[in-house]
Amino acid sequence: MTAKKILLPLLFLLGMQGCFSNHYYVLSTASQPVHTYEKSDLSIGVEKVTVPEYLFKREIAVAKSSSEVGFLSDGTWAEDMDAGLTTRLISFLQKKFNAPNVHLYPWDTDTQPTIKVQVHISRFIAEGAYVYLDATWEVLRMKTQHKKARLFQKRLKVDGSGTTAIVEAMNRAFASLEKEIAQGVKE
Repeated sequence: MTAKKILLPLLFLLGMQGCFSNHYYVLSTASQPVHTYEKSDLSIGVEKVTVPEYLFKREIAVAKSSSEVGFLSDGTWAEDMDAGLTTRLISFLQKKFNAPNVHLYPWDTDTQPTIKVQVHISRFIAEGAYVYLDATWEVLRMKTQHKKARLFQKRLKVDGSGTTAIVEAMNRAFASLEKEIAQGVKE
């Protein structure tokens, strides 16, 4: 009888632990570019990526409708999204151009980058079976003040169900944005 009194609460607590377990996700790991550009003489300054307010929470946001946002209880961002996406973009551009001189802008030195990159994300969320990424990006050639600005929109199907599938689709969507920005820097 005593073993039952101890065993049942212990089994209950172990079962409840599964309900409270949380998974932590990041998007800051840059993908490895398939093709690289030989522009190692570039110096690129990347401004901090701006994101919507709902991405400042650590919970993973999903759209319940066009005007309602909810948060998933089984997953948490392990990083601030604006900082993580900025780090990821910097790392991707370093790899893509084989250029170590890609840094957060403004730099703390007297030298200016030859190119400045800005990214403003207006929508980055799962809704239904899709992930949506809407952003604007701008590449500015510092010497000539020539700007190239583009609107980016991506809708990707979430392969599977659950938080991990949503994060994987978000990862693929941001990878598409990185590639487009790199192409804009190259031109």
